[in-house]
Amino acid sequence: MSRANFLPWWTPAMAGGETAMLTKVVASGYLNDGDLTDALARRLAEKLGVPHAVAVTSGTAAIACALFALGVGAGDEVLVPDVTFIATANAVTLTGARPVLVDVEPVSLAMDPDAARRAITRRTKALLPVHVSGRAGTLTEIISLAKSHGLPVVEDAAEALGVQADDKPLGTLGELGCFSFSPNKTITTGQGGLVVTRNSQLARRLRELKDQGRADRGTGGDDAHPVLGFNFKLTNLQAAVGLVQLEQLEARLEKMRVIGKCYRAGLSDLPGIRLFPAALDRGEIPQWTDLLAENRDPLERHLAAQGMQCRKFWHPLHTQTPYRRPDSEFPVSSSFVPKALWLPSAFQMGEEEVRRVCSQIRRFLLQG
Repeated sequence: MSRANFLPWWTPAMAGGETAMLTKVVASGYLNDGDLTDALARRLAEKLGVPHAVAVTSGTAAIACALFALGVGAGDEVLVPDVTFIATANAVTLTGARPVLVDVEPVSLAMDPDAARRAITRRTKALLPVHVSGRAGTLTEIISLAKSHGLPVVEDAAEALGVQADDKPLGTLGELGCFSFSPNKTITTGQGGLVVTRNSQLARRLRELKDQGRADRGTGGDDAHPVLGFNFKLTNLQAAVGLVQLEQLEARLEKMRVIGKCYRAGLSDLPGIRLFPAALDRGEIPQWTDLLAENRDPLERHLAAQGMQCRKFWHPLHTQTPYRRPDSEFPVSSSFVPKALWLPSAFQMGEEEVRRVCSQIRRFLLQG
């Protein structure tokens, strides 16, 4: 298979102006968290329709800062879905709290509201739903459940920048929303993250948390540090890359929408596989197109042999050593995750390339 015909699961895309912007930052002599960091956060807040956004070093840091801002700490519990990248649980652990793993429901692999209800205790301080592949999933039910118990919701929207659910941007429906700018996201700064909120007091606390207890940028010398904070600053260098790529956000989202529609047109009638739902007509856009396949591993090998790279789903958190629990406590994730697969979804792909993948999946199923 020639490299020209290789279809990656995902690959970062540069917008074309990053080098020029980086050159300007270097020439300015100010590389640290500064005016470009503020500009990136401000522009994202405008796009998401929220008054406050704080840029930080990573999506993991974003979740940890959101929880810290809510006062989550040692002895507390935070509900986390069993199907997510381990960073979600690690961010909870970073605060000193305990991530309580909750099984998922099979339609979207989002946190199961009934399982979440059973997991709430007097120690529960927050619910942390995850928008897997940019899906809203059970968010409405989780927010309703949280409100009935007087608990805040922190959205892990790492895979949902620019995605909407019923005309409302994901990441803006809970008390706080967290985004990631890692290399496999719609826009990337290499590493980076963002926390958004409508609450001005939480926003102030987020700024303190990211910058050693200072709500306003200091000198590094005779500054007051009235509260505990850390170093989660995003640099001007990183923000410069993000600002250039942000200019292409809508175009990239539209390309992802087209890819999602094309996969649905090509695979909707096949036995042995099931595409996860995406309400494309209501603003949902799959970051990556994923499916359930009864013969996932052989299918993945077949596609790999054709130069079509896929990515298997994360291991359920309860199978990871730091958070190990019995499979019997997580019947849905234990059953479904071993069948879950992300298809080639890079937004550089065209419709013809998506149809090639669909054709190979059909060929595999016919051979089976």
